[in-house]
Amino acid sequence: MTVELRPITENNWHDCCKLKVADDQKRFVATNSISLVQAAYEKDLLPLAVYDGEAMVGFVMFSKERHPQWGYWIIRLMVDEAHQRKGYGRATIKEVLRRLGEWPDCAEVFISEVPDNVIAARLYESLGFVKTGELMGDEVVMKYTFSARDGQGDR
Repeated sequence: MTVELRPITENNWHDCCKLKVADDQKRFVATNSISLVQAAYEKDLLPLAVYDGEAMVGFVMFSKERHPQWGYWIIRLMVDEAHQRKGYGRATIKEVLRRLGEWPDCAEVFISEVPDNVIAARLYESLGFVKTGELMGDEVVMKYTFSARDGQGDR
């Protein structure tokens, strides 16, 4: 499956804000509207809409600048409840890793997950993320390490 990551613009921000996860997943991820506000004030974040053709199916946000302690982060990942279990989350993470892997100063990428979000943890682990043993707030920190500096990581 291929997804396209497109900028959030004046033409699609409202559609992005209408995307939602299932009710039992709301405690795992901030709403897209909160994420867009965060990106407006934290200029090192890149919010992107996830598209399959012309259909917006999800949202992802990652850091554009390397954090001194943590490196690069995937801050948010969400797939609209109507599009879950179709491979969009996996395809989105792979595309973000592909992009970040092209940046010369990106040797590793971090992501965090709520401890009882078993589905997210399985997804991240299946893509090569490993638990670091560290917590950020109450979330488990996971790390992906590129195996070679040519952008071809553990994919």
